[in-house]
Amino acid sequence: MRRYGLRDDQWERIKDSLPGREGHVGGTAKDNRLFVAAVLYRYRAGIPWGDLPGRFGNWKITHQRFGRWSASGIFARIFKLLASDHDNEYMMVDATIVRAHQHSAGARKKTASKP
Repeated sequence: MRRYGLRDDQWERIKDSLPGREGHVGGTAKDNRLFVAAVLYRYRAGIPWGDLPGRFGNWKITHQRFGRWSASGIFARIFKLLASDHDNEYMMVDATIVRAHQHSAGARKKTASKP
């Protein structure tokens, strides 16, 4: 598996939700998987669109397609699909909701001093 790519089982879960598939109204996209890989690479590597490697094609076309998919809700639909059938591959706890007692961080106890 490439570091930033999708595994085959991950691709199988989302490919039928993407526009441009066989039998879909409109044009048939031959490179949906390459496009998704480009978007994942861009966000996982934290690079600007212009720094996408040439193997993903023209970065401007990729950026325009990303904008169209975002505006039409395709990514939201994919996220809902994946969230509804979670496989617990990743589980996270947001540290902002985990509370610890102040003394667990080494805070000094307040003691009343009597004169």
